[in-house]
Amino acid sequence: MDKASALRQYFGHNFFRPGQERLVDGILSGRDVLGIMPTGGGKSICYQVPALLLPGLTLVISPLISLMKDQVAALTAAGVPAAFFNSSQNLEEYWAVWNGIRSRAYRLVYVAPERLENPRFAQLMAEQDVSLLAVDEAHCISQWGQDFRPSYLKIADFAAALRRRPVMAAFTATATARVQEDIVAQLGLQRPVRVVTGFDRPNLFFDVQRPKDKTSALLSLIAQRPGKSGIVYCATRNAVERVWIALNEHGVPAARYHAGLPEAERRANQDDFQFDRRTVMVATNAFGMGIDKSNVSFVIHYNMPKNLESYYQEAGRAGRDGEPADCVLLYSPGDVTTARYLIDHSADDADLDSQTRESLRRMELDRLAVMTDYCKTDRCLRGTILDHFGQGHGESCGNCGNCQGIFEEADITIPAQMILSCVKRVADKLGYHVGAGLISQVLRGGRNRRVLELGLDRLPTYGLMKDTSQEQLRAYLDCLSNKGYVFTDPDHATLRLGPTAGNVLFRGERVTMTAKVRPPEIKRPKKAPEPVSAPEDNALLTALKAERARLARRDGGPAYIVFSNATLSDMAAKAPKDMAELMEVSGVGEVKAARYGKEFLAVIASHH
Repeated sequence: MDKASALRQYFGHNFFRPGQERLVDGILSGRDVLGIMPTGGGKSICYQVPALLLPGLTLVISPLISLMKDQVAALTAAGVPAAFFNSSQNLEEYWAVWNGIRSRAYRLVYVAPERLENPRFAQLMAEQDVSLLAVDEAHCISQWGQDFRPSYLKIADFAAALRRRPVMAAFTATATARVQEDIVAQLGLQRPVRVVTGFDRPNLFFDVQRPKDKTSALLSLIAQRPGKSGIVYCATRNAVERVWIALNEHGVPAARYHAGLPEAERRANQDDFQFDRRTVMVATNAFGMGIDKSNVSFVIHYNMPKNLESYYQEAGRAGRDGEPADCVLLYSPGDVTTARYLIDHSADDADLDSQTRESLRRMELDRLAVMTDYCKTDRCLRGTILDHFGQGHGESCGNCGNCQGIFEEADITIPAQMILSCVKRVADKLGYHVGAGLISQVLRGGRNRRVLELGLDRLPTYGLMKDTSQEQLRAYLDCLSNKGYVFTDPDHATLRLGPTAGNVLFRGERVTMTAKVRPPEIKRPKKAPEPVSAPEDNALLTALKAERARLARRDGGPAYIVFSNATLSDMAAKAPKDMAELMEVSGVGEVKAARYGKEFLAVIASHH
């Protein structure tokens, strides 16, 4: 069997996506590889195809139980012998996999990085012929990355202790140039074939909204997407609980997921979402790294994440099947406070020395500033993301809330002077700077205890903006921050004047603010899927989805494991009449054709 035959027979594809073949060829020629590909870009194919062709075992390092279960379920459905080791298994399941490895029953085995530190497991692997060691979510090995996990640092030593060093393959969707270099160094990759296919996901629509009431906005967004599968991310467990209760009270079939729930409940809730028994998952970032559910059509962030890498990774769980999907972030200034608290009270760095801990904290604060700028910008949102990862782009993507929104420009020089003057006068009086919240209190004539105790009610700027709403004042502050007239000290969260503030206060410089006056009406770009022979038949597609749901219930697995949405769309377009034509549908391999072909061909025949 060659690579093309393996791709066709097991995965149902006639050609590789961009970048995949170079990585596959690199592995098969004995070279280490590093693949940077967007979520949904087909990273797993890059090590799964070689695993079918190499003589020994492929060991896959994967960070979460959910990812292992999804990948192994999909491989098994495609006829590939695969298994995983993790804490969700009972003793009988554990020993069944153990014995299967010893009897050479599997082509791929998935394990968490912590498993590599187990002496018994290390001895088991030392007895095997491990041909390929694939590291998924490889950015977790870098302290410069957003999901640093110290256990990943053990991978290189584990590989060196095997009978012979296997080919090493590292993959991630979110890695800046600095993180890429760190991955190569920490894993000890030797002259790796490096493929960066780009970070853009054209099928994703990005938007940032600043609603007065987040829960009402969330309910409205979900109501506009009836029956669609989606994820709502929250920053804290308490927020997950509140949102989950609110959704269910309003009739939304939502599940919840966070680290404070019992493992059995987390597993049951995840299965409800995976099997489409619950259409919405409300979760912290503990849910979903590498999640393989292909039919997620929206991801809504109820709170702003701590950094843009995490946001893009989490938002990227939408639209993995290539279908149009929406990524909406509901922003409020309180999100910044929450994110700072999470950074300052992180439990993940407890084992690090104080100097390293402080270095990581400052990096996290820098990332937080980038994330906050994304939420406040009036530039193209997609372009802002691609800039962060160093990828070129046009001025406008046409498929984000800023590119499609309606904006107006207003002169805000006078309120800007009031704000800048207040920042200066408060600092001059106290001898130190204070946060934006206290500045707002002074400008709006607040009578809280701190304002009065500090004598800030006697300043000339006290009450100057008493008729300005808190929301409008925040918008002014955001504008001044974006233009560099003020900035927030990352160490103390205090508001300070920028170097050009004097131009506005003393030299007559004018300040304008661009504000979104109407939310975007989402205009979908033309989708460019794999070539199809004709436009899809919507009635047929609906019937095929119904048949997929029936077969998934029969088999006790998620619907997307049967066939993805993209495969059903291609099937509806091509309307195959027999098994040979069915095999030409993208995503239909030999095993799935044999298992499900008759049922789907019967549905197609009944519509023609």
